[in-house]
Order: sequence, then C-alpha cells, then structure tokens
Amino acid sequence: MTTTMTIEEAGLLLADPLSYTDEERLHRGLALLRREAPVHLVTAPGYRPFYAVTRHADIMEVERDGALWLSEPRPALAPLASERANAGFRVRTLVNMDDPDHRVVRAIGADWFRPRAMRMLEARVRELAREHVDRMASLGGECDFAADIAVHYPLYVILSLLGMPESDFPKMLQLTRELFGAQDEEFGRDAGKDQRMSVLMDFFAYFQELTAARRADPTDDLASAIANAVVDGQPLNDVETMSYYVIVATAGHDTTSSTIAGGLQALLANPGELARLRDDPALLPTAADEMIRWVTPVKEFMRTASAGTVLGGVPIAKGESVLLSYPSANRDEEVFTDPFRFDVGRDPNRHLAFGFGAHYCLGAALAKMETRALFAELLPRLESVELAGVPEWTATTFVGGLKHLPVRYRLRG
Repeated sequence: MTTTMTIEEAGLLLADPLSYTDEERLHRGLALLRREAPVHLVTAPGYRPFYAVTRHADIMEVERDGALWLSEPRPALAPLASERANAGFRVRTLVNMDDPDHRVVRAIGADWFRPRAMRMLEARVRELAREHVDRMASLGGECDFAADIAVHYPLYVILSLLGMPESDFPKMLQLTRELFGAQDEEFGRDAGKDQRMSVLMDFFAYFQELTAARRADPTDDLASAIANAVVDGQPLNDVETMSYYVIVATAGHDTTSSTIAGGLQALLANPGELARLRDDPALLPTAADEMIRWVTPVKEFMRTASAGTVLGGVPIAKGESVLLSYPSANRDEEVFTDPFRFDVGRDPNRHLAFGFGAHYCLGAALAKMETRALFAELLPRLESVELAGVPEWTATTFVGGLKHLPVRYRLRG
C-alpha cells in the first residue's frame, strides 16, 4: 500500500543515503517535488540547508551560468560534521573548481578523452569486453553481475589508460568503494566516523609514489600527463595533482560500472527491450544512452549562488546552495516522453547524467563506448538470463548504483 508523502518528506529523501536503495519511493518523492515544489528548501538534520532543484529546465539554467552558480565551496552534499572535519583539507578535483582554474586544469587530461584518443582505445576496450564476457562464461552459469563483472571491466579500462599496474587494481577498487560508498554499511570503512579523510589520505599516499615515478621516468600514459602537467609555467601543486588522479581513477570507472549493471537489470525487467536490442544491434548507441539515463550514477552536484538571484520563481540569496537532482531531471515529464519506460531506441535523449556545460563529464565518450562494447559482446552470446536473487543498491547521496545483481544465464562459447 502506497502511503501519502508530503513535500517536506520528499525533500528529505535527498539527504538520506537509503533513499537511493529504494528507487520506487525515491522517484515518487522526486515526481512530487517536480510537480509541487521544483525549487524547494530542505532543512535536513545534520546538514546545512539547501534548495532541491528537480526540474530539467531549472537544472539546465544553473548549469549554463557558471559565473552565477559556483562549484566551490560546496560541490556535493555532505553532512555538516564531515564538512567541518575536512575544512582544513581542501581537495581540488575538477568537481570542486570553477573557471578560470577549471578550464585550465581540465585541459590537462582532455586530449586523452577526445574522439581521436577514443578511436585508438576502442580495440583495447573491445578486447577487455570480450575477456569479461569470457569470465562470465567461466563462472558456470550464475554470478553476481554487478560485483563479478560490471565493476572490473571499466576499472581495467581506466587504470590501463592511467598506466597503473594490474596488481594495484584491487586496491583502487577498494578505495573507490570506500570513498563513494562511505554511507553504505557494506562498503563504509568505519561506520559512525567520518572516513572520507582517511580514504583520501590513502589515495594520496599511493598517487604520491606514482607521481614521483612518472616525473623521474615519464611514460606514454595519462598518469605521466598529470604528473608532468604545467599551468602558467608551474607544475600542479601536490593537492591538485593527487586530486586529478583521484577523480579520474574513481569516477572513471565507478559510474560506468553502475551503468552496465543497471543496464542489464533494466533489460531483465523489460524483456521486450532485451529482445529488441538483441534483434537489432544497431540500437546499441541509443540503448547505451538510455541505460545511462535510467541509472544516472551521479545523483547530484551542488552549486552556490555568487549573487542574489531567482530560480524557478524562488529567491536565492548570495551564499545559499542548490542541489541539482539528476535522477529527477532524467525522469522529467516535460522533457521525456513516457519517462518511466525503458526504451532502447529513445531518440532524442536529453538526459543530464553527464551534467551540462563547463562541467560536462570528461569521460562521457569513454563511458558510452565501454557500455556499447560490453553489450555488443554479451548479447549475441546470451541464450538466456534471469534474476537469481534480489538486486541491491548502494546507499549513497552522491555516486552509486547496483552493488549486487545475482543472475542465472546460459552463454554461447
């Protein structure tokens, strides 16, 4: 039985990590906010107040104006205790930066994700896709697709691009889970304490060694490009260098693994779309975009007003923050026809899962290519597939998706 939800309760969902483990309830609340209070002040216990922005058009208005709406000092939602604990240690990833710094630092890695670089990487991505479907075949007809396949495939891609040794991949996976899954009982490092700092320090210790090695002996990989980057005649400082590694190594695979796992789950829940895609592989590009819209691995970013303004008819004072709810934008009835239908042929697909404007995801083309390649390899070999248990989602308010997807299947070859 569905209970009535108030606007206040719907707003509080955005500050509750468990909301993202119950998609039906989450989307019911987001639909209410879009309809009744698309720019809504949320006062959640343990958090500084923020305005929840849930309509596609309003999020686009914010994303288009990087001078008015700043990433610093509050790029993502965090408990007040965590903000205070980390006040003396400012991470400087691309997520945190505004122009002109953002534009200059982003350029350091941009060439590695341009179309020419993607064409050069495509053969390796296809090879890794084949290896991981082969691994799926070797598991005897039953596996946890999220944990056994989806997390490892994009991890291999991005860490190979960085030039990191395969022996270090498990460490990167563990640290990524601890960083993005800090609010999840299974993945959190130390329940009840602020753990973000300790995880970041472990990342930084690892990447300090990598930086020293690449500066002493540069190689042809993204890690060397970051380690030896020069801005205005000066190398990046230690915090900016380590932060660059962290954002590439973590977001570069975790979001894609969520898309791949969530994409298969969506196909299982919509067997007609699975059959449609198997019968017409030419739909893979639109199917990949639909999987990304459907999953929306990045749940939110925040922006802070640099001056007083009005958004969606609501006055926002200088210094006040807004939370951009991407799952809500990607189900906006004003933008998407039948938004709660998973449609592998959806076109156009104006989803905001990669953001928009200056902060549009640097690795968007790579994520799409990886998703297409994995399903291009899997679907022709898939004789049958079904759920073998209950899917489980990561508890988070920032980045995440399915953490467990037990499936039973038969594969050819």
